[in-house]
Amino acid sequence: MNLILFGPPAAGKGTQAARLVAQRHMVHLSTGDMLRAAIASGSELGRKVEAIMAHGELVTDEIVIRMIEERLPGLRGTGGAIFDGFPRTQAQAEALDAMLKSHQRQVDLVIRLLVDDEALKARVAGRFAESGRPDDNPVSFERRLAAYNRDTGPLVPYYKAQGKLAEIDGMADVESVAFAVAAAIDAVKAKTSGLAR
Repeated sequence: MNLILFGPPAAGKGTQAARLVAQRHMVHLSTGDMLRAAIASGSELGRKVEAIMAHGELVTDEIVIRMIEERLPGLRGTGGAIFDGFPRTQAQAEALDAMLKSHQRQVDLVIRLLVDDEALKARVAGRFAESGRPDDNPVSFERRLAAYNRDTGPLVPYYKAQGKLAEIDGMADVESVAFAVAAAIDAVKAKTSGLAR
C-alpha cells in the first residue's frame, strides 16, 4: 500500500502518519525529513542539497524523486510508503507515477485532510503564542498555507480522475480522523484483494 497524505501545514498529517507507521508498519517518507537527513549524511547528494538550500532555492523535482527512489528498496517487507510533502504539483505527481511504475509500484490511495483555513490560522496563532516556534509564526504560516492551496489544488482533480482520492474531515478529533483513514485504506485493500481473486 502506497499512499499520499494531503493537507496544509498543521492539518495533522504528521500525527496520522505516525499512527500508520506504528499500527501498519508503513514507512513515512517526508521530503523535509529526507532533505535534512541527506544534508546531515554529508553525502554528495547531501552537499548538493545543502548548496541549493543555502542559496534560498527550491530543490529540484529530479533530486527529490532520486531521494525517494533510493528509499524504495527499504520498503520491502513493510506495510508500504506514506508520501508526505510530495508531490506538490502535477509535474511532481507525474514524475512520482513514472518512477513508481518503473519499480512495478503505484500510488494506491490519496488521502486529503479537509480543513477550515481560518480555524487552522487560529490554532497556529495560539500555538505560536504558547511556544514561539518559528514555523508557527502567523505571517509565515499564512504564506505557507496560500502556497499549499495554490500549488496542490490542481492535484485534487488529477487523483480524483484516477479514482484514488479519499477526502476526510481533518477538523474532527484525532481518533475520528484515524478511524476514517483506516477505513479508506481497508476499502482499497478489500477492492484490491477482490480484483486479485
